[in-house]
Amino acid sequence: MERMALSQITWQDVQQLPDDGNRYEAIEGELYVTAAPTLRHQRISRRLFLTLHEMLGDPDRGELFYAPTGVEFPVTEEGVQPDLVFVSNERRGILTDSWIRGAPDLVIEILSPTTAHRDRGVKRKLYERQGVEQYWIVDPDSETVEVWTFGVRPSEAPAAHRYTERLPVHLGGEALAEIDLLEVFA
Repeated sequence: MERMALSQITWQDVQQLPDDGNRYEAIEGELYVTAAPTLRHQRISRRLFLTLHEMLGDPDRGELFYAPTGVEFPVTEEGVQPDLVFVSNERRGILTDSWIRGAPDLVIEILSPTTAHRDRGVKRKLYERQGVEQYWIVDPDSETVEVWTFGVRPSEAPAAHRYTERLPVHLGGEALAEIDLLEVFA
């Protein structure tokens, strides 16, 4: 991963960069470049997507997206490309023909050696600051998922839980099902 200290890079600037197989993101005015993910990363992403699609795939519930899908936070001109993103029908107004413009309900990042520090630090803070309801950090090395739930109001502290075998899925306060993490990481 390269981190380039450029003066106030925005999501709109990122959209002008070449489509060269890298992932480009703008966070706090800085450009982040990430190489293509590994096959293990892609397998975990696929398994999570298929499992979540069974739970969330009902058009009355919302839409689930996989990378590369852009998520722009227009007020701060930041933008990222998470591994998986869910937008409920209550927030469907943030969906455009090009990308997501606003805070999704659920964002999932799968760690790699080059992104772990950023995903656990600057991105977690970004998602909390921007109003994402839940943020999952999937760690292929430890075969765990950290679930961060951010408060609706800034005065509420975020809550974090770590799961190793079974991951309970809750959205909007509703318990949906559990994911067998042993299958996800197989």
